[in-house]
Amino acid sequence: MTKEIQMRWLEDMAFESDLDGHRLVLDADASVGGKDRGPRPKGLLIVSLAGCTAMDVISVLKKMREPVSWFNVKVDGDLTEEHPKKFTSFKVIYQFKKSDGLNPQNVQKAVELSQNKYCGVSATLRDAHEVTWEIEYI
Repeated sequence: MTKEIQMRWLEDMAFESDLDGHRLVLDADASVGGKDRGPRPKGLLIVSLAGCTAMDVISVLKKMREPVSWFNVKVDGDLTEEHPKKFTSFKVIYQFKKSDGLNPQNVQKAVELSQNKYCGVSATLRDAHEVTWEIEYI
């Protein structure tokens, strides 16, 4: 199986792609010749990680009939200072509302299933980088 996209140059530092029927524009900020018309590629990488694992976790928790009313995922990606400015590690922080009364074992199981079985983005990144995670109750 292959996943293919095309990235079309618009002008300056702006590019456009069609992804799953959705128009996506990437651009740089003015300091490097862009007009800030869209997100940057490295940011989209961590958005992909957050989105992939968030969808897994909420899906598993719904199947477990856990009473989730609020859920947030934060991703911290550590970047090198020198070019190429690349990610060296990622930390995924799963945040839940303490007052929801979630079963902590089910939350732990949902996160572990995402990280160890379902999330293809996390698995891909983990092949080359450290990907850690934690659960917070707010």
